[in-house]
Amino acid sequence: MESEDAILALAALAQPTRLDVFRLLVKHEPDGLPAGELASELAVPHNTMSSHLSILTRARLVSSVRHGRSIVYRANLTTLETLTLFLLQDCCGGKPELCESLIESIKPCCAPKGKRHVRASVRSRV
Repeated sequence: MESEDAILALAALAQPTRLDVFRLLVKHEPDGLPAGELASELAVPHNTMSSHLSILTRARLVSSVRHGRSIVYRANLTTLETLTLFLLQDCCGGKPELCESLIESIKPCCAPKGKRHVRASVRSRV
């Protein structure tokens, strides 16, 4: 990922409603949500939601597919992964042991369903 792409994605997420939209879409992967349902769920006017979704789409954080009269939006997990890796690329100056706690903190939220193990230290931060 280029710095310009990372800045575009981070800028798109640097607004409370857009961050809420993206997080909600991540929770609803892989099915996504229709635009109207997103607007209702977050109590945002439809025209405002449309603007937010356009910004997230330009940043390649969401994609959309038309189903009849509705448009279903999905989080682009590939962009999320690329952005996260871009941010962590130089993590700890080549000393992976310094990043162990970060990696361990991510594992519980990404465990397969039914195998979620949350350490006490992670639980206390939530």
